[in-house]
Amino acid sequence: MGDIEAPGTTGPRQSVLQTIFPIAKEFASSRKGQLLIAEVALSLIAFICFVASTAAAFVTAPLIEFLAALFLLFAYSTKFNERFKGFHFPLMDFLRCVSASIIFFIISIISVSKFTDGASKAAGVFGFIATIVFALDFYFIFNDLANFLKQGGDSGDEPPRTSGKAFFQIMSSI
Repeated sequence: MGDIEAPGTTGPRQSVLQTIFPIAKEFASSRKGQLLIAEVALSLIAFICFVASTAAAFVTAPLIEFLAALFLLFAYSTKFNERFKGFHFPLMDFLRCVSASIIFFIISIISVSKFTDGASKAAGVFGFIATIVFALDFYFIFNDLANFLKQGGDSGDEPPRTSGKAFFQIMSSI
C-alpha cells in the first residue's frame, strides 16, 4: 500500500500550458527564447487586429509569421533542431527574420497610412513593434553566425566549411 501518495503531499506540478506546449525554462529565459516568445505574441496580436480591420488583405503575413515563429519556438525549446540534421536551423531562422521584418514594415506602413479604422492603426503599430523585434533577432543571429565563421566552424554540430574556390567551382558547374 506504499504506492499511493498521501493527499497532503504535492510533487512538482506542471501548468496546463506547459503540458500542452513544453517550453524549457532555460530556453524561455534565454535571449533567443524571449525574442521568439515576443515574435509569436506580436504576430498573433497583429493577426487578430488585421482580422478585425478593413485591411483584412494583410492577414496572411502575420499568420504565416506566427506559425513559423511558433514552429521554431517549439523546435528550439524541445531541442528538435539538434535531432534533425536535415536543415541548418540558424540560417533558416535568419531568413525568416529578415523576410518577416521587411514584410511587417511594409504592411504596417500601408495599414497606418491608407486605412482609417482603429483596428488597422493598431495592427500597424503592433506591426512596427514586431518589425523591431524581428530585426533584433536577425541582428543577433547574424552576429552568432559571423562569430561561428570567424572561429572556423570547428563545432561538430555544423557541416565542415569549404573554401571559397570550391564554392565557386560548385556554383559554376550548376
